[in-house]
Amino acid sequence: MIWRCGRFTFDLTSPVVMGILNVTPDSFSDAGEFYALNRALEQGDRLLAEGADLIDIGGESTRPGADEVSIDEELARVLPVVSFFVEQGAAVSVDTRHVEVATACIEAGAAVINDVSGFRDPAMHRLVADSDVGCVVMHMLGEPKSMQVDPFYDDVVAEVKAYLLKQAGLLESSGVNHESICIDPGPGFGKVFSHNLSLLQATSELAGLGYPLMAAYSRKGFIGSLAGIEVAADRVTASVLVAAWAVMQGARVVRVHDVLPTVQALAVLKGIGAVEGSSSVGTPNSVGVHPDA
Repeated sequence: MIWRCGRFTFDLTSPVVMGILNVTPDSFSDAGEFYALNRALEQGDRLLAEGADLIDIGGESTRPGADEVSIDEELARVLPVVSFFVEQGAAVSVDTRHVEVATACIEAGAAVINDVSGFRDPAMHRLVADSDVGCVVMHMLGEPKSMQVDPFYDDVVAEVKAYLLKQAGLLESSGVNHESICIDPGPGFGKVFSHNLSLLQATSELAGLGYPLMAAYSRKGFIGSLAGIEVAADRVTASVLVAAWAVMQGARVVRVHDVLPTVQALAVLKGIGAVEGSSSVGTPNSVGVHPDA
């Protein structure tokens, strides 16, 4: 299996590590530590040096209860960072649900659009079909402002599966290459603990849907509840363990805040034969990432 993302092609016989770079003043995981441009660039450099295969840049907090930011503000936050890392030759993903932001970032060279709304906007379909970028289709119930207000499912795994397949199918109908689509069940997005646990336990089932599966549990409240850890920044070890377990169950992309320990854990799994491959410590884009000519 491969994941085509613009001029990059990821060989998914090795799990892909996506490093998270939040350029927001109110991120749940780092309290705005990388909001300033110089700090964002330093952090992105560090994530790549530690072995991230690509970095996921987001300028709008989508934590539960978060207010929406203006398009102009989101662009001001992300576009300089996207442009900088594209110029460095890095594979860049943009975490956005707004077509105006996605358009500007694709024009700047972004390789992936990670849409937390699951590509609900038909304009997003046309954009990604015309640009040949990679797509991450995520499941979210409702909107960030209200998604955690009594979310309900009859069968969370079945409903999330159906949604992801439907949205991926719509993208393909719009002309998006099947090999460009990655799916994400969206832990924490309109889901309580029991929903998140059911989805995590169904990782192998979700990985069998025919698309690369992303595991994006890093530092989330669900991890805190599992491990009994209140402070998000203290959830590193638990997050790495969940990411490694998800890879063993078939997830091919892990979206993480803590790249180095994740890369090291995947190297151990590779060494003991638990997975087919792993990224190499300290060498960005070294395994399974091939810029297309």
